[in-house]
Amino acid sequence: MSELLIRDERDGDAGAIRAVTRAAFEGMPYSEQTEAAIVDALRAAGALAVSLVAVEDGGIVGHVAFSPIAIDGAPAPGWFGVGPLSVSPDRQRHGVGTVLMRAGLARLADAGAKGCVLVGDPAYYRRFGFIASSSLGYPDLPAEYFQVLELASETPSGTVAFHPAFAARDD
Repeated sequence: MSELLIRDERDGDAGAIRAVTRAAFEGMPYSEQTEAAIVDALRAAGALAVSLVAVEDGGIVGHVAFSPIAIDGAPAPGWFGVGPLSVSPDRQRHGVGTVLMRAGLARLADAGAKGCVLVGDPAYYRRFGFIASSSLGYPDLPAEYFQVLELASETPSGTVAFHPAFAARDD
């Protein structure tokens, strides 16, 4: 196996990130196939607080995005939403997503972030310390799929909204 490099997204990476993201979610029954459009919209809005890529053999094989969230309609300084997390289908189940998540969470913690939220599989995200929240919620979603990770403070209370870019759709 070749060496996996994790680095910040650079100018010129958008097309490769879009391709990896589309491939990662293609045919997944839980996906509306909007993940690539969401990343593009977050980038266009300047809302990618952390955007990391996994590079192997000179090509991008994974990506993770972190963006600001709101709680009860107000900005939540220091709190971020995770996602999408994308890994090329041929590199899934090889630890690429785990390495990306750990690097992104470390970056946020080093910057003094208070915490992160995400929508995802509890069995997967538990390894990073995410748990279902008793104080934060997300509309129209079973509670076990909305998860929280405290980094430097107690979890606030309220209803979470991801960045408006999460409403993006591919044309």
